Amino acid sequence: MNAVTTAPGTASRALAVFVSLSLLSLSASTPSPSPSPSAAEDPRWLARAVVAAADNRAAPFAVVDKKNARVFVFDAAGRLQGWSPVLLGLARGDDSVPGIGEREMSRIRPDERTTPAGRFKTEPGRNTQGEDIVWIDYDAAVSMHRVRTTDKSERRLQRLASPSVADNRISYGCINVPAAFYDAYIKPALGSRRGVVYVLPETVAPHQRFEFLGPSVL
Repeated sequence: MNAVTTAPGTASRALAVFVSLSLLSLSASTPSPSPSPSAAEDPRWLARAVVAAADNRAAPFAVVDKKNARVFVFDAAGRLQGWSPVLLGLARGDDSVPGIGEREMSRIRPDERTTPAGRFKTEPGRNTQGEDIVWIDYDAAVSMHRVRTTDKSERRLQRLASPSVADNRISYGCINVPAAFYDAYIKPALGSRRGVVYVLPETVAPHQRFEFLGPSVL
């Protein structure tokens, strides 16, 4: 599930421009806090709840929206720094299969390739090629890293650039980020210190994975 270093191509540069322009629009339309279930699924609302509960322990953090295949990066005060499309685990689900981190990738079935949901204490790390990554769940071998493009048939850069989220499910569980976005936002926020990543679930309500929300969001 580890990434390999790749030079951003035309698709990556176009994606970076798209993200920058979209961020301006996103920042200008921040909704007011709401205790409804739909609001709890909004990464920006969740970020405000995180800071209000001091759940991030004054550390920068990221929110991964699996339903919309996006990652949002916030500073320690909950201010949005940037967002980007991401690639996620092929299979739908919010839990990692027990012991999956100890298996060879060739022995992982398609239905086991999930990106787990919940609150994760992150730490910087390196893969077997020596490239820097951010560990989400070390035991399950789930990390956030630059998009992997070794298998050209998977068309990962094209999937990231596509307006559809249906084709963003391809990884073994790791969160693949455009290289330009990783270097500009992920690495400064999470690549040199411990942080927190909140992965929104897709099969259960957010309060079932984030205790700080409490039952009031139902």
